[in-house]
Amino acid sequence: MILPVVAYGDPVLNKVAEEIDQNYPGLKPLIANMYETMYNAQGVGLAAPQVGRGIRLFVIDASPFAQEDQEDYQMLKSFKKTFINPIIIEEDGEQWGMEEGCLSIPEVRETVNRKEKLIIEYYNEDWELVEETYSGMAARVIQHEYDHIEGILFTDYLKPLRKRLIKGKLGSIERGDVSVDYPMKFPKRR
Repeated sequence: MILPVVAYGDPVLNKVAEEIDQNYPGLKPLIANMYETMYNAQGVGLAAPQVGRGIRLFVIDASPFAQEDQEDYQMLKSFKKTFINPIIIEEDGEQWGMEEGCLSIPEVRETVNRKEKLIIEYYNEDWELVEETYSGMAARVIQHEYDHIEGILFTDYLKPLRKRLIKGKLGSIERGDVSVDYPMKFPKRR
């Protein structure tokens, strides 16, 4: 089932999400619905707060980046994972900037600097504890989705002047004055 994506301005996007346990009601269907929602919106990642759930869960399928990143092609072409209660243990390496977008902030893309490597610990869909190291594009997508469960949006990284310049666009998103081809829930729609 395709779920509505929560738009910029909804308080759930600015709250630190809560850990869950194996008995979280409807977890498997929620994960399946999140993947379906992400694919329908042509995204590469989706965090539970983006569908109105304040829990530490996100899904990623970074395979669309495989063609763009020949260096990490092998890893990205099959990079589809579910992260439950993740914890980034370490971020390392040089900061590198890249333009990012977000399903909750349509029509806005801005350059965000992130570390090039990370170590993350999480539970997979089978509730196995996993610790993995990622770099490059995979690390960037994980960091973006991880930020969502920490109550951080990519726009929070922008310098004050840049944020003022896009304030009108952000207000339009809150009110639902944007054109998207996937279901959304707007906090200030009239």
